Amino acid sequence: MSLLEVKHLTKDFDGLTANNDISFSLRKGELLGLIGPNGAGKTTLFNCISGLHPVTSGSIIFNGEDITRLSAFEIARRGLARTFQIYVASGDLTVLENAMVGCFMRNKSRAAARLKARAILDQLNIGGLSDFLVSELPVAAQKLVTMATALGTEPKMLLLDEVAAGLNPDEIDEMMGYIKHVHDGMGVTVILIEHVMELVMRVSHRVIVLDYGKKIADGNPAEIVKNPDVIKAYLGERYVREHAAQLTG
Repeated sequence: MSLLEVKHLTKDFDGLTANNDISFSLRKGELLGLIGPNGAGKTTLFNCISGLHPVTSGSIIFNGEDITRLSAFEIARRGLARTFQIYVASGDLTVLENAMVGCFMRNKSRAAARLKARAILDQLNIGGLSDFLVSELPVAAQKLVTMATALGTEPKMLLLDEVAAGLNPDEIDEMMGYIKHVHDGMGVTVILIEHVMELVMRVSHRVIVLDYGKKIADGNPAEIVKNPDVIKAYLGERYVREHAAQLTG
């Protein structure tokens, strides 16, 4: 049984079609990469799946339930959480307080939420930053805080939107480890939007490629880097020649 089924999803904005008849399914335990050029419709698809944007047509089934018309809060309550490519954690709160925000979804008491938040921060190796304001942190740590807030809702599925953007190579390697831990260690099914190809190709079981709002490819990383439509639309022949071995290594 699929954990997520997206069926013929279309999203229009005043005549502009951002997502055009997109269909795919995802089993529990998969780690899916979602790639494509800027403006391909990746974040719009996340916004539709997570309930921030109403779909124009099509349906979204999560854990056997039609969630197409549910609000973002109702979808999160059912176990589907997401992060945002634009930093949204509150700089006026400490790291611990930000993580607690997500934990309040499942924990009514402040003490229980604090305990859960500390455990999540420790798993992401930022427990030592608990009392810092988020605005005081470097970008890599801020991204982990937003991930911790989403994990506080105890999701079955987590949508990660460009968590490696703006990171240096060492930080990207560390982020790759955290993504694997969330997936392998915490048992969360993951969909990952990313432009850092070395990351997305190395961690993903499967990759979907969007271009101009349409799905143009769906396969394992080795298939994707050889797909002529993907090379033409996004990767480029020179990039594939120079990096194919590292992308799937």
